Amino acid sequence: MSVNWKAFTEQISHYDSFVLVSHIRPDCDALGSELGMAEVLRSVGKKVRIINAHRTPTALQFLDPASNIEVLGDDVQAEDISADCIMVLDTSAWAQLGDMGDVIRASRADKIVLDHHVGEDDLGATMYKDYQSEATGHLVVQAADALDVPLTRTISVPLFAAIATDTGWFRFGSVTAETYRIVARLIDAGVVPSEVYGDLYERDTLGRLRLRGLILSRTEAELDGALVHTYVKPEDFESVGAEPSDTEDAINLTLAVEGTQAAVIFVGQIRGGFKLSFRSRCDLNCNEIACQFGGGGHKAAAGAFVEGTLEEVKERVLPVVRDALKQALAG
Repeated sequence: MSVNWKAFTEQISHYDSFVLVSHIRPDCDALGSELGMAEVLRSVGKKVRIINAHRTPTALQFLDPASNIEVLGDDVQAEDISADCIMVLDTSAWAQLGDMGDVIRASRADKIVLDHHVGEDDLGATMYKDYQSEATGHLVVQAADALDVPLTRTISVPLFAAIATDTGWFRFGSVTAETYRIVARLIDAGVVPSEVYGDLYERDTLGRLRLRGLILSRTEAELDGALVHTYVKPEDFESVGAEPSDTEDAINLTLAVEGTQAAVIFVGQIRGGFKLSFRSRCDLNCNEIACQFGGGGHKAAAGAFVEGTLEEVKERVLPVVRDALKQALAG
């Protein structure tokens, strides 16, 4: 599926004001896409607010130096949110919208979704999706082109971060020649990759380093090393002085083990249950596995949430992953 950009631009022209929303536990693609799209829309004279259900992780606040992103319940109340159109970026699932989902359901505003994930719920929105795109940030660049908005440094920095992180700094199989052509344009617009990399990966706290060490120390291997899995308990964050957002990208560290074909991390949530992240470097379809647990994503990377204790969640999830991986490796 590719985006009908003519229809997108025509729909955008009908509205004067927008609220941009993305998923809970926002990552760089969510935040970068929101910030980039906000600047694109402002460039064509639109009024824009960005409102999320969860606060921006401390490690990613450099993306929003002007603090444009508001948090529902802290900076703004549901009854004070109004716009001609609500645009949802980087997700198509009610479960991923948190409390902003209730705001969207209650709103009479038109709804638009711009996303690159395969699965979707009926959000009552016009869907603009490209499953082949490596990041929603890439789609925002295309939106800027469709709206005849030139790329500026303010637009480009968050979009570069979005694309760079969702491709594992350009090492995932989702990267294409077009990815590099888009990135070259962002660099021409003023992005300095070394600065973005430094902001993302060279500002670790001791707590984050200790958490990563704990995660790696708990890694277990199965199926002759083809499957690895690890976990984080809710109490671990306080014990090492880390934040929940510090688990971002931790699962990819386990894929560095030679022979690993798939990885799973179980991240305990303060309110209970476990957030799951799946990764694959073979024919194992992570999206299909995640969908069995109410989640979704991509073939090589997906996520879900499962209620229960660590042992209960492991007993539900790992047999499914084992069987799917065995089938994938058998060809």
